[in-house]
Amino acid sequence: MRIRRGTTLALAVLTAGLLTAAIPGQAQAAAVPTVTPLPLKTVADVVSAGDRVFVSGGRTSTDVVVTSATGTVVGTLSGLPGPTDLLLSADRRTLYVALPKANAIAAFDTGSLVESARYDTGAGECPSSLALTGRYLWFGYGCDQWGGNIGQIDLGRQPARLTTQVVSQDYHDYPLLTAAGQNRSVLLAGQPSLSPSSVYAYGIGAGGALTTLRTNEWSVLGSNLRDIALDPTGTTLYTAAGAPYEVQAFPFADISTPSATYPTGAYPNAVEVSRDGTRIAAGADATYDPDVFVFTPDGTELARFELGDELGDGALAWSPNGARLYAVAWDWTGVDQATLHVLPIPAG
Repeated sequence: MRIRRGTTLALAVLTAGLLTAAIPGQAQAAAVPTVTPLPLKTVADVVSAGDRVFVSGGRTSTDVVVTSATGTVVGTLSGLPGPTDLLLSADRRTLYVALPKANAIAAFDTGSLVESARYDTGAGECPSSLALTGRYLWFGYGCDQWGGNIGQIDLGRQPARLTTQVVSQDYHDYPLLTAAGQNRSVLLAGQPSLSPSSVYAYGIGAGGALTTLRTNEWSVLGSNLRDIALDPTGTTLYTAAGAPYEVQAFPFADISTPSATYPTGAYPNAVEVSRDGTRIAAGADATYDPDVFVFTPDGTELARFELGDELGDGALAWSPNGARLYAVAWDWTGVDQATLHVLPIPAG
């Protein structure tokens, strides 16, 4: 049984700064992080467009909260049925929001905050994860049963064309999806919550057709997959699973032996790669331990942070320039208060 600590926000901020400064060999401590209470009880995802940060409230919520780059709440996208996964277009001008309760995906202008489109996912019920490769918007769907799959929306067509069940693999619930920022020919999908865990590497061919390239060897990923990521070039994949107690990196071309590991303590639940691929953020639902870590790809630890609350699954996001890391947490004591943590990252 996990017993969490009832730490105040002020103490969490102070502790985060102290933990960051305590890393041996670090030339200069990072600036003190900031914590912003959000008008959300639960959290699902966070993304950064640079000047604005977006935080979704999850399936029991109807809101996506908008903040400034420093964490000040500046607006809300409201009236959304259960917003979960968030995704930004390559130019960061469009925000896509998965709406599993509406069987739809909404698109918003990140400047005006006006909804610009809504895509019905039809037979792709409960769309809950998103990825983008050029003109193709991918979504993982499934409603807590076997029969989950991947859907595709071809944004290059007018009107956009929907295709569901594009792969032969059968997923329990919905698959986690991620794509590489600089490589439009690959897509990664993970099967969450099961033990042992599994991921599937897909190649994207003509017309957006998916071909299964490979999957992992039995039990190599551990159990209860909770987040996945790809580096910008699509050559390395990262997994955060409930066990082992470390985020793992694998060659996309292999998925049999880790090329690097990133110790996080108990129950890793988030991993995010910076846009330039030089920093790996890893998070965990650890007891009495730091929640968020920053590593170089070779596994060297650069910083660590204590949030004081539960880090949401997959709830990490880098700013486009890599100077800040955003983490969203929720209060495990029953206060029902979500918080956005803005974590300054040391250069070098």
